[in-house]
Amino acid sequence: MATLPPRFQRDPDLPGWIQGSAEKFPEVAPQDYQHVPIDIQTGKLLDWLQDRRHCGRRWQAQVQRVRERIQAALRDMPEHPEIRDLLRGSYLHYFHCLRIVEILRGTEANTKNLFGRYSSQRMKDWQEIVSLYEKENAYLAELSSLLWRGVSYEVPALRRQLSRCQQAQQELARREDETQLGANELRERFLGSCRQYGIGEDVRRELLAQVQALPSLLSRVGDGASALGDAIELYQACVAFVCDSPGAEVLPLLRFVASHGNCSVFRWRTGREPRGLERPELRAEPEPPREDTIDWGDFPAEPPQGGDIDWGITVEASAQVGDIPVPPNPLGVALCHPLLLRGTVARIGDVARGSDALTLLENAETRNQFIDELMELELFLAQRLLELEDEADVVAMSQLQMAPALLQGQSGHRVRAQLATTRELLAQLCSRSVQHLCMILASPRYVERVAALLKQKLLQADLLLAKRDALAQKRHQALAEQAALEPKLQQLQDKIKELQKLIEADISKRYKGRPVNLMGINV
Repeated sequence: MATLPPRFQRDPDLPGWIQGSAEKFPEVAPQDYQHVPIDIQTGKLLDWLQDRRHCGRRWQAQVQRVRERIQAALRDMPEHPEIRDLLRGSYLHYFHCLRIVEILRGTEANTKNLFGRYSSQRMKDWQEIVSLYEKENAYLAELSSLLWRGVSYEVPALRRQLSRCQQAQQELARREDETQLGANELRERFLGSCRQYGIGEDVRRELLAQVQALPSLLSRVGDGASALGDAIELYQACVAFVCDSPGAEVLPLLRFVASHGNCSVFRWRTGREPRGLERPELRAEPEPPREDTIDWGDFPAEPPQGGDIDWGITVEASAQVGDIPVPPNPLGVALCHPLLLRGTVARIGDVARGSDALTLLENAETRNQFIDELMELELFLAQRLLELEDEADVVAMSQLQMAPALLQGQSGHRVRAQLATTRELLAQLCSRSVQHLCMILASPRYVERVAALLKQKLLQADLLLAKRDALAQKRHQALAEQAALEPKLQQLQDKIKELQKLIEADISKRYKGRPVNLMGINV
């Protein structure tokens, strides 16, 4: 084994496995060591160049002077497509300046004198720039700094920005779907509520229109109560037998409706048929003004005469009808509420007014009593049907041995049919639509409350749709930003690869063509 020549042992650019004693490697010819690569970490490239005195320590000041001269030279440039492409780049470095000088040798050829020098100021400026760059190899230090800055900062920053754009698009798309689902749910809830009311999307108008059909519906319920006559008599006989009170009358209102139908409250209360009905008016609340309009009120065409001010108050004299004094109405308010107290209803002879002119099932008080009596009859029929179907109930059978024939002659089939009729009438009266119609009849303002409540769901759905559109716009902006960043990243990566090749080739020339590898570049 022979040792390496002294110049190879002292060469700091050789890898560590070559430097050292001759026992670590076989004998190698000196001409073969020019193929051994020089590996340099990119993060330590600038220090490596300065340690080997390829670049000066004050290269930054030199580069600053070069940048100033470049800015001045750029003010006067010839029209050339390649120069235009070079100037379109973000940063001009040494090799760009070399290419500009080559182009100027063609464009400024007519300015060359007898001594082969150029009299063109453009050529002089760019030749001076190249000379300043080459002084102490300042260009090599600048290229190394540009390479390290691109690898360590610019590329990672663009990648993080792209990642944020992609994450923002995913998050915004998820929130778009959530808002769309929320809007659809609110819309479906609105339609479901409308279906419960039995109306379409024109809430206010259709609710008021349904009130017109309420009297006929209540009349059908009253007519259906006539089928409960036998059930009422059965309940009457059972109460008289069990309670030993034959004179007690059960279900008075239900019995009355079964005999006379859904007649007026006046007839139920007095037993006489009214000669006339003065029903309370159902005054619909006016349409609320739109938010973008101003209600200026109604002004009279001419001012009041006599200097008096009309405050809009009508004072009426007190009236007395029969034995019931009626107080004056100082504010001129129309008494259109159907649920007036019985003591305040004026009655002249047999003319029914106010709540007395309503039918039994329109009046809230009598309707509630009718429902209570229906439920009472339902419970009785359900219990009686259970007793009839339970043949083992010896106690019940023994108790009814002395009962009237009406109680003993009932069959389970007949009681079941009466129970079904009772439950059907209860279902009609207690349905949600009938309840709302009765509330509308009692208070026209209820229509506005229901309409506002239902429209609130639509308003919330519209707000969610507007939010969805805003999220979609932001997502498109993030997509556009990503589309703009991707070419920038590709351009920066190409620039870094170009700088890597230029630096490796330049250093390789300084070491007689030995291959140079810049390590740690991952773009």
